[in-house]
Amino acid sequence: MLGIRMHGRGGQGAVVASKILAKAYFMEGLFVQAFPAFGMERRGAAVAAYVRVDSSPALARGEIVNPDVCVVLDPKLLEMVDVTAGLAPGTPIVLNYAEGQVPQDLVGRFTLALIDANQIAVNHRLGSRLAPIINTVVLGAYLKVVQEPPLKPETLFQAIEEGVPAKKQENAAAAREAYEQVRVLEKS
Repeated sequence: MLGIRMHGRGGQGAVVASKILAKAYFMEGLFVQAFPAFGMERRGAAVAAYVRVDSSPALARGEIVNPDVCVVLDPKLLEMVDVTAGLAPGTPIVLNYAEGQVPQDLVGRFTLALIDANQIAVNHRLGSRLAPIINTVVLGAYLKVVQEPPLKPETLFQAIEEGVPAKKQENAAAAREAYEQVRVLEKS
């Protein structure tokens, strides 16, 4: 079973991203679960979303405490939340970052998939410069770094177009760009 944990802020779309990713794997014939974990948080507060993927029905319920992949939509969360909790050495972390912001304490310990999702979102007019909508962008980067179970790029892009409420083609194009531009730093 593949366990995925996504960290974001309320309003960034981590929950929508988890649903889109689950739908893509479902379209590939796999069993999935997607669910959020948040309380009475307001917009901008830290939230988490989870996805389970398996070739047989997932019987486990609850948060994924030892994920196989971690996705971080907002790099400032690294200062607020221990996104590495429960991660084994070498676990892939898909991280939205701008050049020069790579957290050195993660380099060498984990496989980092680094993407400037904010800039890609702005380039595709997803949200605004001050509040870019990056959830579909990070899914493109995720696709590049996670190989098992296999997920075809076109399946993910189709799930994005079907799963977003607006700018369907722009969201899919942004994910494609992230897939091509993500920079992967392997665990040393």
